[in-house]
Amino acid sequence: MSGIESVSLIAELAARARAASLRLAGMDSAAKSRALISAARAIRDDSDAIVAANAEDMAAGAANGLSPALLDRLLLDAGRVEAMAAGVEAVAALADPVGEVIERSVRPNGLVLTRVRIPIGVIGIIYESRPNVTADAGALCFMSGNAAILRGGSEAIRSNRAIHAALARGLGDLADAIQLVQVTDRAAVGAMLQAEGAIDMIVPRGGKSLVARVQAEARVPVLAHLDGINHVFIHAAADPGMARAIALNAKMRRTGICGAAETLLIDRDFTDPAPILATLADAGCELRGGDDIRAIEPRTRDVAGEDWDTEYLEAILAVKRVDGVDGAMAHIAAHGSHHTDAIVTEDAAAAERFLAQVDSAIVLWNASTQFADGGEFGLGAEIGISTGRLHARGPVALEGLTTYKWVVRGTGQVRP
Repeated sequence: MSGIESVSLIAELAARARAASLRLAGMDSAAKSRALISAARAIRDDSDAIVAANAEDMAAGAANGLSPALLDRLLLDAGRVEAMAAGVEAVAALADPVGEVIERSVRPNGLVLTRVRIPIGVIGIIYESRPNVTADAGALCFMSGNAAILRGGSEAIRSNRAIHAALARGLGDLADAIQLVQVTDRAAVGAMLQAEGAIDMIVPRGGKSLVARVQAEARVPVLAHLDGINHVFIHAAADPGMARAIALNAKMRRTGICGAAETLLIDRDFTDPAPILATLADAGCELRGGDDIRAIEPRTRDVAGEDWDTEYLEAILAVKRVDGVDGAMAHIAAHGSHHTDAIVTEDAAAAERFLAQVDSAIVLWNASTQFADGGEFGLGAEIGISTGRLHARGPVALEGLTTYKWVVRGTGQVRP
């Protein structure tokens, strides 16, 4: 597809999406919920077809040399399809933020001011590997009153088409509110990024190269995170058993998600690091560290400078001894990605200092970084995790997909 054809395609999709977004803006919460419940039912009805389409994607991905982490993200089975449908239903049950009065005040001249949540409009989602994003992102945009234009990766095109077909059938005459770019040409991504005025916000979900391209080329506002270089810091006052369990879960529960830990920081005054490192190595995790770490766990491999700045998304973990909370925070400030960082300690003062001073979208005390997930936060499915400082930060769900406007009610006031 040529660049001109891509621009024309995206313009057509955006025009239909804009019309759908205007319809959504006038719908009440109950109507939107009913439509999403119908879409979830259609996903369940099409489960066999979705799994069959995914099997073709999986076979093609294996033949094309996709990594185990990417194949795990791509995989759909009956259980994951059911979880996808349940996720859409969960979104349908969430409180609708549209119309919420954020604040109200009365000016001395009698003007009544209210700040009210409204949808953003048309949101473009550009994503890789995970076909469940088709349902998750579509449902979140729909419930928050936004129309979505979805562009998944070529490795999941069959799965995405099957899921989108189910969504469209379930939504009926509201199908234009969730549209899928049916082509895999990179030119379509470029057309979306340049669609200023037609698309109101772009959300990329994928690898570093995709997100970097989106941030570099977009003329549309972008809500994104670049890397998930997450840290677990074992403080001197950590409970050894808790520290071992959290470190293992944070790295090994699912290594291919953005909330997985990539670096383990251990306080030099923590007296019992050997069982933690042995547990990780026994679980199949490749440890990378310096001579001091190798002296504790002989299976450790040499660490390189780039390891501190790498999102592995596989069973590899960089390990470093640091000097207390200050050393941990200095390392995180130098090498972190402002995504998710955790401290394990029984010292409340140390924990509160870490929570207050580490500049990440999510900070945790005595909990695994794998909780960096909108569902775990009670937000339902998430559109992504934002590590920026503007508009929305952390897991972005319904509220993060809204903006606001000022509504002013008067009784004939004129400005002197």
